[in-house]
Amino acid sequence: MKLIVGLGNPGEIYKITRHNIGFMVIDHYINDNDWKTKWNSLYYEKTINNEKVIFIKPLTYMNLSGNAVAEYVNFYKLNLSDILIIQDDLDLKIGTYRLKNNSSDGGHNGIKSIIDKLGTKNFTRLKIGISKDIKGNTKEYVLGKFSQEEMDTLDKLFPLFDEIITSFILNGIEKTMNKYNGKRK
Repeated sequence: MKLIVGLGNPGEIYKITRHNIGFMVIDHYINDNDWKTKWNSLYYEKTINNEKVIFIKPLTYMNLSGNAVAEYVNFYKLNLSDILIIQDDLDLKIGTYRLKNNSSDGGHNGIKSIIDKLGTKNFTRLKIGISKDIKGNTKEYVLGKFSQEEMDTLDKLFPLFDEIITSFILNGIEKTMNKYNGKRK
């Protein structure tokens, strides 16, 4: 069983903000509105290659994302190697991404919450760049909407993110990292 988590904030006001790239990637992959609610999250179950995969979008707001993730991990007794968290990353430029395993929160409060609730940082993340050397208030920037130019860049990457998710589900993280960490569009 796999758990794929898209990080973001619930509500229309945050729908296409930089901090919600995790929700956006999951929505592109699923492309279905038949989400259900459980444990402070929207969830969607799908069988892929005879394996149950649960996709979640925490409804706890970013800073408390760990609450929802921990519920699924604890209930299903998931191995940490079966979890993929999709997050925004200020240190990566728009149009870039990185798969990371067992790394620090990097100042990301959603990741910090997940590490706190799981008691470890040993899980995999798809970090998607949202920055272009910002000046000014970080909170305003991450909660700001993507420009049309940024959306055009991301729209070209969504199919690649779909491939990465599928590869993680079918092949695990090591093969996925080997294949996609060197690939750039």
